[in-house]
Amino acid sequence: MLTTRAPAKINLTLHVLGRRQDGYHELESLVAFSGAGDTLSLTPDETLSLDISGPTSSAAGAGDDNLVLRAARRLAEEIKGLRLGRFRLEKRLPVAAGIGGGSSDAAAALRLLAKANDLSLDDPRIRKVARVVGSDVPVCLEPRARMMRGAGESLDAPIRLPLLPAVLINPGVPVATAPVFAALGLKPGASLDRAAHLQIGARPSAEDVLALLAKGRNDLEDAACLQAPVIVDALAILRAARGCRLARMSGSGATCFALFSTRRDAVRAARVIRAQHPGWWIKTTVLR
Repeated sequence: MLTTRAPAKINLTLHVLGRRQDGYHELESLVAFSGAGDTLSLTPDETLSLDISGPTSSAAGAGDDNLVLRAARRLAEEIKGLRLGRFRLEKRLPVAAGIGGGSSDAAAALRLLAKANDLSLDDPRIRKVARVVGSDVPVCLEPRARMMRGAGESLDAPIRLPLLPAVLINPGVPVATAPVFAALGLKPGASLDRAAHLQIGARPSAEDVLALLAKGRNDLEDAACLQAPVIVDALAILRAARGCRLARMSGSGATCFALFSTRRDAVRAARVIRAQHPGWWIKTTVLR
């Protein structure tokens, strides 16, 4: 059995530059990954199957709707004779939450299939399938902090971020991505006149990262808050937490994150928020 983690993808920034003629939105996003995530294992076999368990498994989608199977089937179409098998997914991340849970699962499936078939992750067929399966799958294929551009297909070199203590919270309201982007009202070919994303070095300090993030934004935050007003509450609670340095929504929501100077501050904040909102998904983690 082969096993890998499928970590949560956190958009530390998410700038929308405009909308391309092909309909996709042009993005710039500084992406980091969390210690919190799902676990995927593969037992090589002649047949392809998927078993899902875990606290958020009921919302994960089964059959052709699950990105693990979709990624495996697309790769088998690209590579004749590909060795497949039985996948087992332990689902812990919330679904439709703006943290790339399904995309990270699909990327994990591609990593396991690559290992089972002695393929490099740089194999162009694997890269092609990653792009086809989902916009966030390419950046999740090798989960390391980096700038993601375009519609997710253009990736800068990895960045060695300092360890960033964080709290992730999701208020339990799924947010569909398409309506959030649609609320921007951009027609194909239109652009947004907003401040450019600041450049980040290959090995920034924690203070450098926080200074850059303070001048960044998530351009989907307002639209998501209109769709799910509880995001406003989640952000207010995080920003009021003792020791919070910055709070922002990830992706198209509804998951929000807060960064802290120390892990102790993050643990304390999570404990207080959990006592006030026992039904929310709340995780203390380190982003990197």
